Amino acid sequence: MTLIRTVARPMLASIFFLGAYSALRNPDATAAKAGKVTDRLVPLLQKAAPSAPIPQDPKTLVRINAAVQIGAAAALATGRAPRLSSSVLAVTLVPTTLAGHAFWEESEPAAKNAQRLGFFKNVSVLGGLLLAGVDTDGKPGLAWRARHAATAAKKETRRMARNARREAKLAKAQLT
Repeated sequence: MTLIRTVARPMLASIFFLGAYSALRNPDATAAKAGKVTDRLVPLLQKAAPSAPIPQDPKTLVRINAAVQIGAAAALATGRAPRLSSSVLAVTLVPTTLAGHAFWEESEPAAKNAQRLGFFKNVSVLGGLLLAGVDTDGKPGLAWRARHAATAAKKETRRMARNARREAKLAKAQLT
């Protein structure tokens, strides 16, 4: 792992430790804000996975989200499964941002500005998480390996066809 990745991953994960810890310490305040989002999200999740036991209580969902964020942030900070952990954090950040920074619902200009700032801060963090989610750490990704394997297979097929034609010509020449 390069020095930049060693430093940047914990920096990116740090905001999730703080936010999730705060949500676990005071789930009631967070659940009050999250209710608007969870009321819309839970039915969608139940349609997507009808047999899964999906809680409907916003407080429980806030705690689950916080626990997932702490686990994924720890994995990202330590470099364990960084692509997966950053992708998980990105997924959890979307409803957190919609619930926590709904600036469009604020009427007071100062509060609206503060919520807008928090919203776009989270959008910026989401961008960093998306970049971390596609960072292959200098190793070829699955798509590159698949293309490379296909190119190598084509070359090998052409080489084998050339050899087969040459062998056929030699065999024909020996028979005549």
